[in-house]
Amino acid sequence: MNIHKHALLFFSKVPEPGQTKTRLTIEHNGLLTPEEAAELYRVVLLDTAEVGMHALEQLNQAGSVSNEEGHLDHYDFVVCSTPMKDHPRMKEIFAAAGPWPLPISFIADEGANFNEHFDSAFKQLWLMGYESAVSIGGDLPQMPINNLVQAFHWLRHFEQKYNGVGLVHCPCQACGVSLVGMTRATPVDFEGVFYNTNGVSALDGLINTAHEKGLPVAALETVADIDTIEDLAHALAMARSQEYTSRFQPGVMIPKRFLAWAEREGYQVCTPPNENHDPRRLIDA
Repeated sequence: MNIHKHALLFFSKVPEPGQTKTRLTIEHNGLLTPEEAAELYRVVLLDTAEVGMHALEQLNQAGSVSNEEGHLDHYDFVVCSTPMKDHPRMKEIFAAAGPWPLPISFIADEGANFNEHFDSAFKQLWLMGYESAVSIGGDLPQMPINNLVQAFHWLRHFEQKYNGVGLVHCPCQACGVSLVGMTRATPVDFEGVFYNTNGVSALDGLINTAHEKGLPVAALETVADIDTIEDLAHALAMARSQEYTSRFQPGVMIPKRFLAWAEREGYQVCTPPNENHDPRRLIDA
């Protein structure tokens, strides 16, 4: 029986003070110390990885029987972190938070900018024999399990219906993308998509690239990452909502490490009084 391999590509880096989540720090008009920002990244990294593991478990259970093409589908968790010299520390971080339900592989992406690093990671997976890959970053503790499952389902659908090619993505809150997936046969690279110097957003860049090549694309639920203090407040309010709704709504993942971090540090979400409201008394009158 042939086995078709698929990968969840988990972009991350070692949580170092002054090197991770710097836009949240006091030095960049944020609220956190560099040490707090690094610890925040560590906990959301692990919470996001846990979401990915749960999604892959579901996919592997469903793929444990042969499908209509006569092969088995298997899904792996691959951490992409650069530079390679940091891999021992990354492995320690994951090992300390384990055990994990699936093995974890590590690769290091290369390039002069993030576009090249992105291409490098996918090309390494194709050389390793993967048929499709879905990539996410490590700062997405609100990523729904279903987004990851559906991303792989869409890629399989595109493989069957569109000559083996296709893209899938989740938009984020800032005209970017929080998830990108594609099949091995998809003829695309990410030159000019991320950190575009011509003022084109990452989301527009991705869609423009797909449009130029006539590629099928699926869009999933928008998921916000955590780059600014406003993002952090949104994520924390969402996490507290998830903690409560999970009692009644099956399948909701609680970012437990993130919530524990916020409680330890004493962070609460607050907003100023809203005086900018519609004049209801005039409308009602």
